[in-house]
Parts: sequence; C-alpha cells; structure tokens
Amino acid sequence: MSNSLILDIKNASLRFDGSYILKNINWKIKPGENWAVIGLNGSGKTSLLKMITGYLFPSEGEMTVLGKKFGRVDLRELRKSIGWVSSSLQEALYTMDTVEEIILSGKFASIGLYEKPLEEDIIKAAGLIEQFELSDFKDRMYYTLSQGEKQKVIVARALMCSPELLILDEPCTGLDIFARENFLSLITQITEIINAPTLLYVSHHVEEIVPVFQYTLLLQNGKIHSAGRTRDLLTESNLRNFYGREMRIDWENGHPRIKL
Repeated sequence: MSNSLILDIKNASLRFDGSYILKNINWKIKPGENWAVIGLNGSGKTSLLKMITGYLFPSEGEMTVLGKKFGRVDLRELRKSIGWVSSSLQEALYTMDTVEEIILSGKFASIGLYEKPLEEDIIKAAGLIEQFELSDFKDRMYYTLSQGEKQKVIVARALMCSPELLILDEPCTGLDIFARENFLSLITQITEIINAPTLLYVSHHVEEIVPVFQYTLLLQNGKIHSAGRTRDLLTESNLRNFYGREMRIDWENGHPRIKL
C-alpha cells in the first residue's frame, strides 16, 4: 500500500432537488487508521458510503479515495480495491451456492461464481475458510447457515480481492447478542492478517466500537458533528450534545457502553 491518504474529502456536499443530504464534509483517513462512523437513522451514513465508493458523485467539493481523485479515475477500477460487508448483501447472494463458491466469487466481485478460479485463488480461499473457522461449512449451501455464519462468509468473500479499504456497513444488523460479540471479535482478527485493509465501520450503535477503531466520526443531519480519537470523542458531554439527551458512558474491556 502506498503512503497516500486512504480518504481525503474536502468540502464535499451532496444535494438532491435543492436539499443537502451531506454538507461540507471534510475528512482524512491516513494509512493505518481504522475508523468508526456513528449516526442515527437519516443522518446521511448510507449517502456518505455511496459517495466514498463512487456510486454518488459530490455536488460540491473534492473526493480522493486510495489516492485516486474523482473525475480523474475509472470508479469501476477503484471499487476493485474496496471491500464491502453489509447485512443487505446476504440477501443478494445466491443461497444455493456453497460457502467456498461464495468466498471465491469475491475475487471477481460477482454475485455467483462464473469464472474459473486459479489455483492460487483456491489456496487463498482455503486460508480464509480456516482463519474464520468455516472449515466445517465449506461445502454447505449458504442458505443453511446462521446469520452469524453468513456474516463470516461475507467478510471472507470481501477479503478475497485483498482490498485496501474494507467497509463494514451495519454488519451486526439481525445478529443476536452472542453472534454480535463473535462478529466483533472477528474484526480484531481482520486487523491481524498480512497487509490488512483499512477498516471503516458504520453503525448507529456506539457499543459496537471495538478497540481497533482508534478514531470515530459522529455524523448528524448530513454534517460532521465531531471527529477524532475515539477515547477523546466519546465523552459524556460530547455524546449528550450529539444525541440531545442525558446519558452516561462507561468503558468495559475497551468497549463504550451508553447508559440512559
């Protein structure tokens, strides 16, 4: 990976029908930084992600992702360096494919496996299957898995193309409390792999911010409320201002816990 910024957004805004969805976004992510993005429903999180991945183009300002400036780069090529994990992706995958087939399809960014994988692809997929403790499910059809197991498969699929940036978009939606904790533990494993990608974790739950996310951005009504080091940002006074209500925050094993 180069020394270029992972993300460099300068005064970027997004408008639809004259109304701002995002306004004056300024944000930099340096190599080696992992960020959490927290915002309530309707805060603009999804629009921000679509702008980062080039599915939406800023109405104003500049976007540079992985050193590639929008307007000067083929966004289809850029997306090959960005992995995406979301609960909604579960519904798009072919449920009759096996776990191995779905993971291999990540190499080609396809829904379904249509191209013949190389031997090196099969070896890489086998390594991910072992790392994420999916060996017992390798030949199982995807639809037979639990929600937590499916999320593991989707992460392994995203890592098949060795992304420089991995976006985790509300990945714990639909998981029970035990599956959620297992998935959050998996995130730490991702940071330990060779040439680990930069992680961008998006949620409306502060409790899902694990210690690997050293930085946090709070998004409110399409604007950045505050951004910085997680421990400095997630204070009771700042969160009261962000949420507009009284609350207390405790830290347990590196996790912030909000108590109303």
